[in-house]
This record gives sequence, C-alpha cells and structure tokens, in this order.
Amino acid sequence: MKKIHIVGIIVIAVAIGVILTSLKNTSTYADFNEALANPDREYHVVGKLQKSQPLIYDPKINADEFIFTLIDNKGVEKKVVLHKSKPQDFERSEQIVVIGKMHEGEFHANDILMKCPSKYNDGKQTM
Repeated sequence: MKKIHIVGIIVIAVAIGVILTSLKNTSTYADFNEALANPDREYHVVGKLQKSQPLIYDPKINADEFIFTLIDNKGVEKKVVLHKSKPQDFERSEQIVVIGKMHEGEFHANDILMKCPSKYNDGKQTM
C-alpha cells in the first residue's frame, strides 16, 4: 500500500470517530415530564423562572451550586440545581434553557442559556 492510502484511511477513521462522538453528546429539547421518564438522558428544558420561589446561592458555602425553581412550557414546576455560579442578571431573563438530567425529582443542570429582555423597543434604543 502507498503512504497516501494509509493516510487516507486514517483520516476517514478519525472523521467517523468525530461524527460518532458528536452524535452521542447531542441532547434534545423536552419538558420536565419527559426528562423525568428518562433520567439517564440529557435534555434541554425551556421555561421561565418561578419568581415566587427563593433563589438559593451562597458562594461562601458552594460557589458552583445555584438552586431555583423553573416552570417549563407545559406548566410543570421543578427545582433546578445548576452546577455553576449564579448568572448575572438572572432574575431579568425572559426565558431560560437548562441543560442536564433529572435526578431524584430535581433537574441537575450543567449549563444554562438565558434570553434577556431586549434593549430595543419599537426600533428605538432605550437607556
């Protein structure tokens, strides 16, 4: 075999490995009920902050744990344990996406995405 054929086979093998790894790490959007039914699978859950429940974050005790309550798009309310520090302007977010798994009735998130209020209203910038 020529060296170019061996290099080609190695490149193809690496590409297949990368594709399989990326497919394994993908998660899907769901609600809390679906995440509860499949606790071993990672999900993106979209919802809104339940503002009547307390936000628990004490960086002196554990800087990488933030606890809050989220209401998903189907109205199911669950406690979320985010294994990161509390995001800036968290209370102002309009919509929250938590990424993680259900564990013992709580959603344990390893990442969070927030949709913050728009800086612009009717095409005019507000200050």
